[in-house]
Amino acid sequence: MKIERIEMRQVRMRLVSPFQTSGWVENDRDCLIISVHSQGITGWGESVAGSGPWYSYETVGTAWEILHNFAIPMITGQDIPTPAAFTEMVGKIRGHSMAKAGLEMALWDWFGQTQTRSLKEMLGGVRDRVDVGVSVGIQPDLPALVKTVGGYLKDGYRRIKIKIKPGWDLEAVQVLRREFSNIPLQVDANSIYTLEQAKATFPKMDDAGLLLIEQPLGYDDIVDHRHLQTILKTPICLDESIHTVDHARQAIELGSCRIINIKLGRVGGVANSKALHDICAQRDVPVWCGGMLETGIGRAANVHLASLPNFRLPGDTSASSRYYHEDLIDPPFVLNPDATLTVPHGPGLGVNVRLDRLHAVTQRIASYTP
Repeated sequence: MKIERIEMRQVRMRLVSPFQTSGWVENDRDCLIISVHSQGITGWGESVAGSGPWYSYETVGTAWEILHNFAIPMITGQDIPTPAAFTEMVGKIRGHSMAKAGLEMALWDWFGQTQTRSLKEMLGGVRDRVDVGVSVGIQPDLPALVKTVGGYLKDGYRRIKIKIKPGWDLEAVQVLRREFSNIPLQVDANSIYTLEQAKATFPKMDDAGLLLIEQPLGYDDIVDHRHLQTILKTPICLDESIHTVDHARQAIELGSCRIINIKLGRVGGVANSKALHDICAQRDVPVWCGGMLETGIGRAANVHLASLPNFRLPGDTSASSRYYHEDLIDPPFVLNPDATLTVPHGPGLGVNVRLDRLHAVTQRIASYTP
């Protein structure tokens, strides 16, 4: 493949409702939509870096600069034999996984279309439907939390994840267990607790039957998570700490977690996500697919990825309507009665991008040719 043109857009989309974590609130979703054009075929990708450096040091601004000044010039006009080769071609760029992942996703979509193979087929996926859950942000009060969770259960979601922080943790779990005793439930701290706070809080949740506790300690920590996991029955799941296969291997060998969350953007793309899935499968460590408030483009890649066999827990890949009144793809992703999303059957990502909707939310645009 020789790329004839690359187009990059910064878009802003209003969320259905504000999404609050332990450290920040999002009302709008900023991201980059990238398209690669060659031989009359367009491949689509999404870089999930957001408006601020809260989840990661990457932002939509840094991703734009890295792609504009480095990654795109490195591949424009070059022969790209496979989408996986992209990782080596941009290997001199340290970090900036979300920037790279958006461009790599577009290459996978393009290659899939030329080969008339879906991303699921190219990766070796085994499911036509993937289990999904819903992530619930921090609410104004406990009655609002119960009402919000009850609404998602009525919508058909079965697994619930709630965001927590010191002061909004144990009581929130206890209230939900009283109201909805049998639902699969997990919590996500987004790295907000110290080890001392965590030791005082999370053992009290051990009898709540949680699926997992996600990233309670520092965003770059592996060692302290090991100390916490040794005193808990509930599995710790690492998210922000895992950027590479080596990080996963080290965390597993140390006993820092029993589950790993794979996010395409965080680990640098589809190829790296598959490698991470494989090493966890070899060590019998379950994985699941986290979400970054993706549009339908990025969501499609997540759904294909989650069709792999070691994705044993429901992901945060909820239906389009959970996030947006009008998605960038048509038809949007909808929740099936069995709390799953259907893996698209078409080639590549298998989704139809609505250019009119894309134009309407575009903040800036750039085009690149050899």
